[in-house]
Amino acid sequence: MNVLTLDGSYGEGGGQILRTALSLSAVTGRPFRLSRIRAGRHNPGLLPQHLSAVRAAAAITGAAVSKDRLGSTELSFSPTHPPKSGSFAFDVAETAERGSAGAVSLILQTLLVPLALADRASTVVLRGGTHVEWSPSLR
Repeated sequence: MNVLTLDGSYGEGGGQILRTALSLSAVTGRPFRLSRIRAGRHNPGLLPQHLSAVRAAAAITGAAVSKDRLGSTELSFSPTHPPKSGSFAFDVAETAERGSAGAVSLILQTLLVPLALADRASTVVLRGGTHVEWSPSLR
């Protein structure tokens, strides 16, 4: 399948294009390459919550991922199978390697549709912030 090339500065230039690309890639199986990640932000590149979302999507799809590191402004993601159900735990602080209260709602946003379409129910434990500025809260 052809790799879809995306510009991460499109629209508001934040992380939404990354989360949407991860979800749609997980559902369709189509690989993508994203450049200029969060180019519209004061601190561009992958932050802990974005990297956690990438790793979570990779965990449920067996994706091959490259350039998945903090601060990266490009990423390649290629799922190897449809989303698989299971028990998962993702911790933004572990991804940050130094502690972080990155928004878990953004990780949930990435996983919700793919796991809803999986063959069985899943259990997901997310650790990180729940009321983070500029992110949807979990109230």
